[in-house]
Amino acid sequence: MAAYRVLITRSAEKEIEHLPDGVRRLVVRRILALADDPRPHGSQKLSGEDKYRIRQGDYRVVYTIEDAIVTVTVVRVAHRSDVY
Repeated sequence: MAAYRVLITRSAEKEIEHLPDGVRRLVVRRILALADDPRPHGSQKLSGEDKYRIRQGDYRVVYTIEDAIVTVTVVRVAHRSDVY
């Protein structure tokens, strides 16, 4: 299977920049892992939307998958109380 290209929207980049250092490293590692497996164990498809989410502690990463062009786009990274 070809590795997916991971894109991060500018708004998601800003959200990542504002995370605490320890959390930021873990979230970035999870995002980069989406290149090899865009639907890892524990990921969930959001109901009513064509988006998925993964958990990293109290934070959530919301992203879209475009299989036709082999791309994952991260659209939101936020605390679980604020992400939806």
